[in-house]
Parts: sequence; structure tokens; C-alpha cells
Amino acid sequence: MTATGEEHVTARGGPWWWERRRSAVLDVGLAAASALECGVEGVPFAWEAGIPVAVGVVFGLAAGSVLLVRRRWPIAVVLVAIAVTPAAMGFLLGIVGLYSLAASDLPRRIIGSLAGMQMVGVLIVMFVRMRQDIARGDVDVGDWLVPFASVTTALGVTAPPVLLGLYVGARRRLMESLRERADSLERELQLLAERAEERAEWARNEERTRIAREMHDVVAHRVSLMVVHAAALQAVARKDPEKAVRNAALVGDMGRQALTELREMLGVLRAGGDAVRPRGEGASVPLAAVGVAAAAAASRVAVEEPAEGPSLADIDELVGQSAAAGMVVDLSVEGECRSYAPEVEATAYRVVQEALTNVHKHAAGAKTYVRLAHRVSEIAMQVENEPPSGVGSSAGLPSGGNGLVGMRERVSALGGVFVSGPTDAGGFRVSAVIPAS
Repeated sequence: MTATGEEHVTARGGPWWWERRRSAVLDVGLAAASALECGVEGVPFAWEAGIPVAVGVVFGLAAGSVLLVRRRWPIAVVLVAIAVTPAAMGFLLGIVGLYSLAASDLPRRIIGSLAGMQMVGVLIVMFVRMRQDIARGDVDVGDWLVPFASVTTALGVTAPPVLLGLYVGARRRLMESLRERADSLERELQLLAERAEERAEWARNEERTRIAREMHDVVAHRVSLMVVHAAALQAVARKDPEKAVRNAALVGDMGRQALTELREMLGVLRAGGDAVRPRGEGASVPLAAVGVAAAAAASRVAVEEPAEGPSLADIDELVGQSAAAGMVVDLSVEGECRSYAPEVEATAYRVVQEALTNVHKHAAGAKTYVRLAHRVSEIAMQVENEPPSGVGSSAGLPSGGNGLVGMRERVSALGGVFVSGPTDAGGFRVSAVIPAS
């Protein structure tokens, strides 16, 4: 495994400018070998220059030990190698210095210039020394061999370390780039995981809100009508047994309808829970996948209803149920009736249903007007009730205060407009306009 990011940074524990201890050990070893080489080569240099041998040895040791700073100041190492080239010393110093220079992040023009100076220096020194050896008679070769040997030697001690250094430097920069990219991807994955968690939380909140709204729509209207019919049943049980029987039958029908709708809703919830666990009850699903899936599902269900949900065709039955409970309801339809998207029809139905439920709760016995208008690109609905007929007109039903909020959320989710409030005559009006598509 490779260390990336912060792990790679914490892995650096070398002294001074070294990233690792083994790098420091390597440079100390190379500097010691170079100093030893230059110190040995300082002896013939002292003889030729006519200076004490000790001075030549100290000079060689000082020049060779410069290799210790090759990672920090590679230019200085190459310049020292060029300076000691006429003294016929610093072979290891020059090769390692050129390699360190080429592997560094310095501009290519600087690397090329110093490498060229080193090559020219070696070429001149080799040419002069070979000519001197030929003049003294130590070597008997043809004139063509001197320049050939000089050029070959100069290229041999400069080109390989420079090329190897360029390759190692490029590879090192590539690895650093890949490491930075891996760090960036890791940060992006962490950000995506955080966003997935946020979207999962948002999806859970949306799902809770939707379930609460559905439960309210299903239970409130049916139970309100059941309470009204039960009160009527209690009032006429002894006076008109036949009417009492009819009211009891209506209460039973409404209860069964409420139970049926609740079962359908719970079935959808169970199906949604099974979809999240496709590999069995105990299987685990990655949080990010659940969050994305739940967010997508919540964004869909926020504006959608089940395909088998209520529609505008059921409004006549809805009005008939309220009329059977003793409410005077006037239904009027304008425009040509046509079919809409399932979510539009379900929302329109729920708005009328909740408005009639509020009349049962707060203005029992008040005459109510239900108006539907089919327009070119929208459908409008309005439910308005007159003032209650008396002080005791309220049915005494509890109210959670979420009916109007739920209607506004449904209509707004489809891009519609919802308005509600009291009328000048003392009644209450609920109006909504929903785009047709």
C-alpha cells in the first residue's frame, strides 16, 4: 500500500531538509565516498600545482563533501564539480551532482546550461591532458583519437546522469500529481458522503411530512363524517329507527373505506421499506446509496400520488357523502371536463375533501358551495361556506391545525396557488389553482 495525503506528510521524519532518514544516510555515504575520492586525487594535484600535499588533500576533502547538500542546493554542487574539473578530481561529485540537478524542479534551461558547462569542462580537460601525455611521449596514438576520446568521455560522464535524473524527476512529479489527485478524490468522496447524509435526512423529513399529510387526509374526513352520522344516529335512534339504520350503514361504509385507504397506504410503506433492503432483512446497504435513493424517492413522492389514488371523478361521491351527513352542498362545474395527470387530480380531490372536512368541524350545518373550473392550462377549485346557522353549530371535532398547511403544501408542490381565509359575510373560503401539466 502507498501512503497518500496526510499519511504521506506524517511519514516524513528525516533531519534538516531530508524527508526521510534513509535519504540522509544515503547522502552522507555519497558525500563520504566523494570526499575520500577527491582527497586521494588531491595528492597528484598538489604535486602538479607545487603546493603541500596536506593542502591538496584538505582541498579535495572539502570539495567532495559538498555532495552532502545535493538535494538542497544542486546548483552549488554542480558548480563545485565544474570548478574542480581542471584539477582532475570530483568524478563522483560531477556525476551525482548532474543527476540531482536534472531530477530537481529547476527550469530546464538552467539544467541544460550547467550540464553543457560540465560537458565542455570535461572535454577541454581531457583534450589538454591527452595532448600533454602525447607531447611527453607517455601515449603514442593517432591525432584523430584525441578529439574522439575527449568527446566520448565528456558525453559519457554528463549525458547518462542527466537523462536518468530527468526520468526520475518526471516520475516523481507524476507520483506527486497522482497523490494529489487521490487526495482530491478522497475529499470529494467525503463531501459526497456528507451531502448524501444531508439528502437522506431531508428525505426522511419529507417522507414523515408526506405520511402525516396522507394520514390526515385519509382519517380526518372519514372520521369527521362518522362522528356526524353517529351524532345523527343518536338523535334519531328512538324517533326514526329506519333513518337510524341508514345512518349506521353509512357509518359502517365510511369506516370500511377509511380502513381500506389506510391498508393501501401501509402497503406502500412496507413496499418502500422492502425496496431499501433488497438482500434480505439483515442485509446492510451503504448509507450514501440509501441517502441518494431516499432523496430521489422523496423528490418524486412530494408531488406524486399513487396511480390508484382519488380523482376528480370521485368528487360527486365525496359531495354526496357530505350531503348524506346533513350538509347542504351545492356543486357546480364550469368548462369541459377532461382528464389530468394523476397527481393533479389527486391534489384537487384532497383540497375539496379537506375543505369539506373543515366545514364539518367548524361550521356544521352551514350551506357550502363547491366550484370546479376546467380552463385551458389549469384547473381551479373553490369551496366556500356560509356563516354557521347557530352558536352550537360546531360538531365538536378536534382539529390539529394542519389541514390548511397540508393543502398549501400539495398545491405548491405542483406549482399552483393556494389562498384561504374568511369571507366578508362571515363564512370561510378555500381557493386553489393548479397547472394542468
